[in-house]
Amino acid sequence: MAIIAPDIGIDLGTSNTLVYVKHKGVVLNEPTLMVVTGGQKKSVKAFGEDARLMLGRTTGEYQSVRPLEDGVIKDYDMTEYMLEFFIRKAIGMSRLVRPRGLITIPSPVTAIERRAVREAAENAGIRKGALHLIEKPFAAALGSGLPVFEPRGSMVVDIGGGTAEVAVISLGDIVTSCSVRVAGDKFDEAIISYVKKKYNLLIGERTAEEIKIAIGSAFPTGSEEDRASVEIKGRNLVDGLPKNVTIHADEVREALADSVMIVVDAIKDTLEKTPPELAA
Repeated sequence: MAIIAPDIGIDLGTSNTLVYVKHKGVVLNEPTLMVVTGGQKKSVKAFGEDARLMLGRTTGEYQSVRPLEDGVIKDYDMTEYMLEFFIRKAIGMSRLVRPRGLITIPSPVTAIERRAVREAAENAGIRKGALHLIEKPFAAALGSGLPVFEPRGSMVVDIGGGTAEVAVISLGDIVTSCSVRVAGDKFDEAIISYVKKKYNLLIGERTAEEIKIAIGSAFPTGSEEDRASVEIKGRNLVDGLPKNVTIHADEVREALADSVMIVVDAIKDTLEKTPPELAA
């Protein structure tokens, strides 16, 4: 009896990759990250969550690699290895059984970038001729339950790791869109820079992301969350010793303000380009 692989959907993000398996739901949600060693011929030591746990704790011979940058493939070979690992981990089958697949891509990608995603996915184990690419904003709107196939405008703002994408959708297609290279990773960098400037404290990407998730916000709500705080650990840049400081939600909001405004401006630009009948 022939073994048929389940259909899968892959949200290939700059920071995180999700894999959905038909009839099972999302079975994998891990960082789009690898730890490699070696020179020209790199050897992969860890993928995903295992690689994240090693972040900032490795020796000189180990190197952290993000194979995607701003939503598109930066390192083709590493992307292929990572996709193969995630696909096999999600469906638990050999390379002889190749599933049909759907992968999300940023809306402004070029034909060359589309081909790179397709070839990497097919080489990683997706059945040739059975791979479909879908723009991230459209997938986000569809998954959110917006009426994307109706003759009225639906706006979605998809803030990922490398890019923030804004799109207005109607009748099953993207009418107008805007993409800016300011998203989760830039938010983390802004927090690192703020803490370094205000407290003379050096923190890593992992700590910055934890701060963002715990108490990050774009606008005060007047709730108890506005007064939240977290204690963070880092290296004092003055004497080089470990140091603990407490950072508050309003400070994180101040750190994120410039990056958030770039996303807000992208929303305004998209609305300005939207036909009046849909913008209404």
